[in-house]
Amino acid sequence: MRNARLIGIAGLAALAATVVLAQTTVNPLPEDQPAQTTPIDAAATMDPVEALASTHWGDPQAGAIKAGACAACHGLDGNSVDPTLYPNLAGQGERYIARQLALFKSGQRVNAIMKPFADTLSAQDMRDVAAYFTSKRSGAGSADDTVIADANSPYNGMKFYEPGQHLYQSGDASRGIPACFACHGPTGTGNPGASYPQIGGQQSWYVARRLQEYRSGETTEVNRNHFNIMAKVAKNLTDEEIASLASYLQGLHNRADETAATEAAPAPASAPAEAPAANPASEAAPSP
Repeated sequence: MRNARLIGIAGLAALAATVVLAQTTVNPLPEDQPAQTTPIDAAATMDPVEALASTHWGDPQAGAIKAGACAACHGLDGNSVDPTLYPNLAGQGERYIARQLALFKSGQRVNAIMKPFADTLSAQDMRDVAAYFTSKRSGAGSADDTVIADANSPYNGMKFYEPGQHLYQSGDASRGIPACFACHGPTGTGNPGASYPQIGGQQSWYVARRLQEYRSGETTEVNRNHFNIMAKVAKNLTDEEIASLASYLQGLHNRADETAATEAAPAPASAPAEAPAANPASEAAPSP
């Protein structure tokens, strides 16, 4: 009898718990069902460039870990370990870097070295890696200031970088070439909001190659909007002008960055000042 009473009490307790659970559990109505997230399989097959639309701003700290594989070529801080082979990434816009990684992964931008690395990254990984490199300060090389000695060149007698400097700052309205700084800024830092890249301080060979690609008017990118802007700018540039522009940009940087770095550097240590020679008379004098 006692066992029966205990079983009955336990049953009532279980029933009460069930009632409480039912009262505190919200069962959404059919029209209020939570929005379905993209299945993992579908996300994996989504076009890498389109997948960027579902990301949020990158996390530089998370990106620092994910960017470890990039250091062998692009340096720990995004400044190339070999300026003759690899472009700088430091200070580059986050959205621009992420988009380029997505283009490599999708195969729209063909690069046998970059694709295997890009293939391992999710869309958010790309934003994180990009945010890490964006947070770094870009270095700069130097422009070629040798004098052009070519009687057939319209720039004969000018320093090699000067035609590029003129085009960057003023363009050439007679040929429909706008001033480059209008989009990329006076010191080549670019426009992150519009995804216009930083080009100041970039390796000259890399800038020249990209300008030649734009001048060709041919691309494997599906969305040609940004490409078409540069294709229109570059189509009337000569080989000499492309080389001069590339040289000018390699040496272009923000002098304020140098000043800030100098001010932040610790002052050089100096030898301690010698103690003044003791004055016997003063030492003998009584304290006031």
